[in-house]
Amino acid sequence: MPSIAARLIPAWLRQYQLSALPTDVIAGLVVGVLVIPQSLGYAVLAGLPPVYGLYAAIVPVLVYAWIGSSNVQAVGPVAITAIMTASSLHPYANEGTQQYILMASLLSLMVGTMLWLAGRLKLGWIMQFISRGVSAGFISGAAVLIFVSQLKYLTGIPIAGNGLIGYLSSMQMYARQLHPLTLVIGVIAFTLLFANRYASKWVWRSWLSASYAKWAERLFPLILLGLAIVLSISLHWTTHGVATISTIPQGLPTFTLPYMPDFHEALNLLPSAGLMALIIFVSSSSVASNYARLRGETFDANRELTGLGLANMAGGFFQSFTVAGGFSRTAMNADSGAKTPVASLVTILVMIAALIAFGNLLAPLPYALLGATIMASIVGLIDMATLKSAWQRDRLDAASFLAAFIGVLIFGLNTGLVIGLMVSFASLIWQSSKPHVAVVGQLAGTGHFRNINRHDVVTFSNLLMLRIDESLFFGNSESVHRRVIQATLQYPEAHEIILIMSAVNHIDLTGQEMLISLNQELLNQKKHLSFSFIKGPVMDIIEHTPVITHLSGQVYLSTMDAVNALKDV
Repeated sequence: MPSIAARLIPAWLRQYQLSALPTDVIAGLVVGVLVIPQSLGYAVLAGLPPVYGLYAAIVPVLVYAWIGSSNVQAVGPVAITAIMTASSLHPYANEGTQQYILMASLLSLMVGTMLWLAGRLKLGWIMQFISRGVSAGFISGAAVLIFVSQLKYLTGIPIAGNGLIGYLSSMQMYARQLHPLTLVIGVIAFTLLFANRYASKWVWRSWLSASYAKWAERLFPLILLGLAIVLSISLHWTTHGVATISTIPQGLPTFTLPYMPDFHEALNLLPSAGLMALIIFVSSSSVASNYARLRGETFDANRELTGLGLANMAGGFFQSFTVAGGFSRTAMNADSGAKTPVASLVTILVMIAALIAFGNLLAPLPYALLGATIMASIVGLIDMATLKSAWQRDRLDAASFLAAFIGVLIFGLNTGLVIGLMVSFASLIWQSSKPHVAVVGQLAGTGHFRNINRHDVVTFSNLLMLRIDESLFFGNSESVHRRVIQATLQYPEAHEIILIMSAVNHIDLTGQEMLISLNQELLNQKKHLSFSFIKGPVMDIIEHTPVITHLSGQVYLSTMDAVNALKDV
């Protein structure tokens, strides 16, 4: 049994090699400095004061570093959790800043509890039920909503809503409140940040070496932040009506009890918290498992659930909102040389230093720059490449993408995700309800059997061999029955029917009843039904049922055995 120290101190710390310290420190410093403006922006996106973005990058990051499954995943405030927080708490937006802050912490606590419970119940397998189409469509739709929502900081127009129609309607309604100077600042900042992020090949790499260009691209947002602060002070943007951060409270996040809701309020937040937990787990696990694979490390989905859960639970008591593993900050962390979670601990120290020493320096920062930062970073999440690929290869997955994408834009994040999931599950059921049943023949001179429509095969007039390429359950039993009967009509001379069950992994009660009925129908036509290649677990289910005991033919170990026994009958 492991000692107490082994259970409390993570393996990466017990086995830490000092040779990794220099690269971990550098990576932590780089990530800490570069994500400060991003963290401030995500807090604003969540409807919170900017300082809460820094709060969210301290205690939750510490907890995940200690418990989480990934050595390099950088946890913190991200765009998806920020916009889902704002969407979930939209009904409480007018109840006062302090009440809203406490509700955001409560939501973090609820999400964390769900993730932690899922980890304890070992529900890590659940991530495989979110198709690529649904997740890409949801994230793409959320990215569009995030982009549009940030226009209020670039224009000064008080845009609000839960979907694209609401945002555009409020923009049209309050268009007269457009602030020209804010618009100029925001458009210039967005253009520069967009060019830096998506056109770095021409902006930097045309005249800098690859390594210098990479660092120029990373440092540019920080340089732009400093320049905006200097211009804000020297040109007195505040007196000209440009909204700035104004004040950032100095000091660390304190232990604060989240808002304690009544039963009905908790019930109203429960669906949103559940969907947030699902998205956080899927997105964070995708990032963590990918880097684990690249680094030759193991990935434990249940431990990831536990780490994310405890991080959000702890954050709920230390003025944080919901956090997740970030795509961009994890890439930045890994690319900067991070080897272990020590890099995350260094990032925490950077955030603490920012709160204690540099809060006043950030006060003149225009909200327009924060909005432009979020808009420029979010464009890359609009994943049209996946839609194009799905449309070419799998129209059902493309339908799931479009359902989630359009649903998010029209109805908001939570409803959009549910719509996408429903379409995805409906597609799965539709596919399963129409199983492929192939008439097969023997490849000459071999013991292999293939589809007669795809291969040049040998057939036998008295035999009809059918391969069922799906498990038999209530959703497809009727389709299989119909296909078998159609095949017997196409080959009336065949009086020995062989069902090849090599692809059948389960037969439920409806499937068993179908096979019993099929056996009797064929017997009435003076035809015999036999099975070949039944897997052991399937035979365990049906061995003592009428499917086998009343079978008119026999059960053969292989299709070759069945052919040898029946071809001359």
